Amino acid sequence: MIDPAAPENTGKNVLIENGRVSAWLDQSDGVPEGCEIFDASGMLVAPGFIDMHVHLREPGREHKETIATGCAAAVAGGWTSVCPMPNTDPINDNAAITRYMIEQAERAGLANVFPIGAITKSSDGSELAEMGEMKAAGAVAVSDDGRPVPNAGIMRRAMQYAADFGLPVIDHCEDKSLSKGGVMHEGKISLQLGLKGMPALAEDLDAVRDIILAQETGAHIHIAHVSTKGAVEAVRRAKNEGINVTCEVTPHHFTLTDSAVAGKTPLLPEEGWPRFADGVVGEDREVSPYDTNTKMAPPLRSEEHLEAILEGIKDGTIDAIATDHAPHHADEKALEYDRAPFGITGLETAVGLAFNELVHKGVIGLERLVALCSANPARIFGLVGRGTLTPGSIADITIIDPDLVWTYRNAESRSRSKNSPFDGWEFTGSVTATFVAGKLVFKRSLHA
Repeated sequence: MIDPAAPENTGKNVLIENGRVSAWLDQSDGVPEGCEIFDASGMLVAPGFIDMHVHLREPGREHKETIATGCAAAVAGGWTSVCPMPNTDPINDNAAITRYMIEQAERAGLANVFPIGAITKSSDGSELAEMGEMKAAGAVAVSDDGRPVPNAGIMRRAMQYAADFGLPVIDHCEDKSLSKGGVMHEGKISLQLGLKGMPALAEDLDAVRDIILAQETGAHIHIAHVSTKGAVEAVRRAKNEGINVTCEVTPHHFTLTDSAVAGKTPLLPEEGWPRFADGVVGEDREVSPYDTNTKMAPPLRSEEHLEAILEGIKDGTIDAIATDHAPHHADEKALEYDRAPFGITGLETAVGLAFNELVHKGVIGLERLVALCSANPARIFGLVGRGTLTPGSIADITIIDPDLVWTYRNAESRSRSKNSPFDGWEFTGSVTATFVAGKLVFKRSLHA
């Protein structure tokens, strides 16, 4: 059992009653009579993972994803709770839509859904949304997601307003005046491919602005999907100065670089785990260039930025791993690179990528991984009773086999969309079961 809130992590039996953890039992205590037993011998038992940043598309874009299909993908990936961004149609800028999303999740009976409300009405950056009403309806934070608030005065008022309600403000840091029209990271490879670039400076400037505003207002600013060396350094400095700032990173930003757009996968470790099921190890593997499943915002960055991300994960600057799960219909992703939408699916590959790239390579240990995926997200969003397995907590549980070798296939995804660049990748480490409020909602076939 691994629980960052516990004084020790060791072999225990976890007793669940009425949807909550009621006790930890030593092996010598035996099993209380009449219990249903789930045998997790040889596996890791962790507090349920919480994905702070997903797109479930409902209401309005159900051809890409529904709350039910998104939650099915979530529990298959070990996520017991997901926090959908407000860029639905209509925008989640009021209590009615917030309640609708939660009710749809309750009907699905899979993962918990904790919506993120909009900062401004229609996310157009002009008039503040009713944050207090959304919080009362169940929103855990506010964000305009991919439409970062461009006006510093509006953002300042938004932080002041959000602070009154104890809501974190999440920002997709991107100065659109610098990145407008860009489709990948600005650098040598974008020049070679003839694609307009999105400079790292666009993220750096917005991150610094938000941190200064947070210092001035006392608000909690959470930087979404950090991808640049400059943004990581800005967060590190802010934390050292006591500013209330947190941040998250996606698995694709600690795994891939902009070379993937040109059709190159990263070098594999000589003694490591083959990324592909065909066992190719130790050299670049050619894949199709201009694959629109390598197009996301923020874009895949260069090697120096990836290294800075890894250092931020290692030293505690980065607080959480979030997928930025962004499903798109195949017809949309089949367009030219310039015209295809940004985003990839990520709920089912995140744990495998975290084990391959972070745990098995010695970047972090298991307890740090659980903190990044469970304890820290629960703390940042104030999700009481989650992110821990201490007695009395809600029995959201993620069970992992760290040695299970498996292959991800887009065709087998539970998401309604299949836009992942990791199709055919082989992983060592997999979620084997997911419990939500004590209910088994996913169990992996060992032959899958």
